[in-house]
Amino acid sequence: MGKSVKKQRPVNLDLQTVQFPVTAIASILHRVSGVITFVAVGILLWLLGHSLASEEGFLYAAAILDSVIVKFILWGILTSLAYHIVGGLRHLMMDFGFLEEDLASGNRSARLSFIITVVLSLLAGVLVW
Repeated sequence: MGKSVKKQRPVNLDLQTVQFPVTAIASILHRVSGVITFVAVGILLWLLGHSLASEEGFLYAAAILDSVIVKFILWGILTSLAYHIVGGLRHLMMDFGFLEEDLASGNRSARLSFIITVVLSLLAGVLVW
């Protein structure tokens, strides 16, 4: 075989010890919220189809939405959608030049998007319950 090459790769790959910056967390959560929103659209369209099919279908959909677990899931869907919209608007504002594209501005806008999402999540909780 060929000569051995010394690899300068990191040894510690334990993700619990890695500290992600706020901007990385915001990016990862934006992708996760997009997947959740994509899956939730199918579920909500199925529920809408049942509710519009007939009076019995509407009563069935209303009975499903009356469960505490389903209300919690709906609250999670609304929170995910709110974060995805806020994160998308953050990226649009950076693309159009309304926000600077440096590290300090990225950290501030990521933290602000988290705060806005918490407020919208609380409002969605009031709406669901």
